[in-house]
Amino acid sequence: MTTPRDLLIIAMDAGSGSPVEQGELSLALAGAEVIDLLAVEAVRLDGDHIVPGDQSAQADRLLEQAAASLVREEPYESVTDWLWRRGRGLSVAYQAELEADGQLVRQRRQGISFRAGQLVLADSPARRRAADRWAADEPVLTTLAGAVGVGGKPTEDVQDVADDDVATVLAAVSDALVELASVRQRRAIEDAAFDNIWRGGGG
Repeated sequence: MTTPRDLLIIAMDAGSGSPVEQGELSLALAGAEVIDLLAVEAVRLDGDHIVPGDQSAQADRLLEQAAASLVREEPYESVTDWLWRRGRGLSVAYQAELEADGQLVRQRRQGISFRAGQLVLADSPARRRAADRWAADEPVLTTLAGAVGVGGKPTEDVQDVADDDVATVLAAVSDALVELASVRQRRAIEDAAFDNIWRGGGG
């Protein structure tokens, strides 16, 4: 399993609380991909830019896809730009991959077809491994999950990450999430203002 897959499992296995927004989760998954690629030296960071490294095949299909989509010409791509580009729709892609692998199954409902059921996590070794990593307060997983509002664990664990490149990625994810929240807030304000004008004009 990979950090992105573990993160998705933890996000879906959180139990009570508000569900994680797809946009936030996608940004965090894109960050998790960079961290896993750093671990196998498929990339390195030059400041905050992602420099491709070892082009060996990745064990995970989506990580392989991520590595193949790296910008391979200078000045390369910043971590922030990667998060927004790679993150588009990424949570849906990982959910589809887990479903294809049997990690996600659809609940049967009385009178409703099997495909109409809600996606739920299967009881699997992958789920247990993710749970063990979460229970151990593994800093990277805890920080990414906390950043998207899972589990109520503190996000200051980024300070416990010894690797400067990993810390850079985690900080970029945090900044991107703040930016996404800001964009959504501006849109909500603009939509509310438009609704007020529309109602006023209709009166």
